[in-house]
Amino acid sequence: MFKALILDGDTLIPKLLPQAIKSVELIHGDGGPGSIKQMNFAEGSHMKYVKHRVDALDKEKMTYSYSMVEGGEYADKIESISYEIKMEASPAGGCKGTNLSKYHPKPGVVINEEEIKAGKEKAMAVFKAVEAYLVANPEAYA
Repeated sequence: MFKALILDGDTLIPKLLPQAIKSVELIHGDGGPGSIKQMNFAEGSHMKYVKHRVDALDKEKMTYSYSMVEGGEYADKIESISYEIKMEASPAGGCKGTNLSKYHPKPGVVINEEEIKAGKEKAMAVFKAVEAYLVANPEAYA
C-alpha cells in the first residue's frame, strides 16, 4: 500500500481517479523532502489545483509527511494543512494506515468540523481507490 499510494501515487492515482485528478506534476526537487508537487484536478472540479511540499519521506518506516501550501478549496481560510501518513504491516497480512491532518488557519479564521470532515472523506476516497486496485491486482505490488 505504501509503495502504491505514496511512492507511485503521482502516476497511479490519476489513473485510478481520472474523474477527479488530472495529473500530479513535480514542480521542484526530486520527490524527496523539500520537493513541491502540484496536483491538477479534472475539468469541472471546483478547484483547479493544490500544491504540496514534501516534508519527510522514510521508505523503511513507511512514513510520509507533506503540507498543502497553495490552492485548494479553503485557500482563503488556511495558511497550510500538514499531513502525516504512516503505514504498518499487519500480522494477518495487509497493512494498517494512519493519517493525521493539522489545519493551520489564517489569523482570525475558524475552520468548522464539516469542512474538516469533507477533507477527510476526500482523502479516504483516494485511499479506498488504491486499496481496491491492489485487491483486484495483487501482483501489481507483490
